[in-house]
Amino acid sequence: MKKNTLHKLLDHIDHIDGEDLQRFFVKLAEKQGFFQQVFEAIRDGLILLDDKSNIQFVNQTARKLLNIDPAHTITTQDFSLFLGKDCPWSSIQESKTAISRDVEISYPEHKYLNIFISPIGESVQGHLILIRDETPRYKENEENLEAEKLNALTLLAAGVAHEIGNPLNSIGLHLQLLNRKTRKLAPEQRQEFEELIKTAENETKRLDVILKQFLQAIRPSKPQREPHDLKLILAEIIQLLTPELEQREIQLTIEIPDRLPLLSLDPVQIKQVFYNLLKNAYQAIPPDGGTILLKSDYTDDSVYVTVADTGCGISPEIMGSIYEPFLTTKSNGSGLGLLIVRRIIKEHGGSLTLASQPGEGTTITVFLPRVEKNIRLLPDAQS
Repeated sequence: MKKNTLHKLLDHIDHIDGEDLQRFFVKLAEKQGFFQQVFEAIRDGLILLDDKSNIQFVNQTARKLLNIDPAHTITTQDFSLFLGKDCPWSSIQESKTAISRDVEISYPEHKYLNIFISPIGESVQGHLILIRDETPRYKENEENLEAEKLNALTLLAAGVAHEIGNPLNSIGLHLQLLNRKTRKLAPEQRQEFEELIKTAENETKRLDVILKQFLQAIRPSKPQREPHDLKLILAEIIQLLTPELEQREIQLTIEIPDRLPLLSLDPVQIKQVFYNLLKNAYQAIPPDGGTILLKSDYTDDSVYVTVADTGCGISPEIMGSIYEPFLTTKSNGSGLGLLIVRRIIKEHGGSLTLASQPGEGTTITVFLPRVEKNIRLLPDAQS
């Protein structure tokens, strides 16, 4: 409604028939309700302020994004906290210009917000604040960045396979030939040469393993998924690693139910996942021994397996980039184990959580979706 029209209406309000005036206010209320519904339907947060910075309207999206209780009356101090000390509300009023600011919130949940503030009215009679949740865009950018890294590593892998793989095989072959020739030497000379050749062979084999792991992590094969019993796969891995655990005097505690739901998975890849996790766990435990907990259970949606060790743990600095390739805390590690594990779990539609405290150990939990999910119905309402 134009300002002149409103003034004319107020000047002649005494001469308007009562029924006409009633109909006018009914229509005005309907329009106000209509615009309120529109503002509430907007997916962005919206706040309207008058010329004295009194808040005239706040939609529910704004309250949700700013984590403000519906019963709480919002003031400029509430959203000034999100703008930061370097952007006080008083300076915004004085500037009389539109402002766009990106803010990061860590509590109660991690979010990225864009707050746009613009003056409204012919003579700056108030302000309009729009709050947009940019968290999905940030997450998408992170995923795209990770995909670009993997694509770059894929190109690098092709060069590595060609430039290192073939010479490595040749070195291994020539070491075998040297080993045969040393057998013809005198015993005192043979022992020295055999030790040198053995060291070179061991390092060659280690480099070959790193190369294969790298290629496997970067150029993954599509999982051949079939219904399998995860408990049987875990039993095979336990049997395989038991001698190593006993030699290191590590106690393995197993908490697995008698029966687990069938899962659609690639047994070879899943075996590699838990082999890597258990191997990482016992390698993190000091020489004087420790314990590893292997626990599994299931919910209506998934089966989960937890591997918890009492090892050295992971520092916060490393935790932030734990899935970066070639990042390792072990002197002889390749830094590709967790990268391979996460890729395989993602290919199976699952997820991975990792918690660690330096000096107290690490806990990794793998969640794998069930083939058939149980659907729970709400109980009948009691009258």
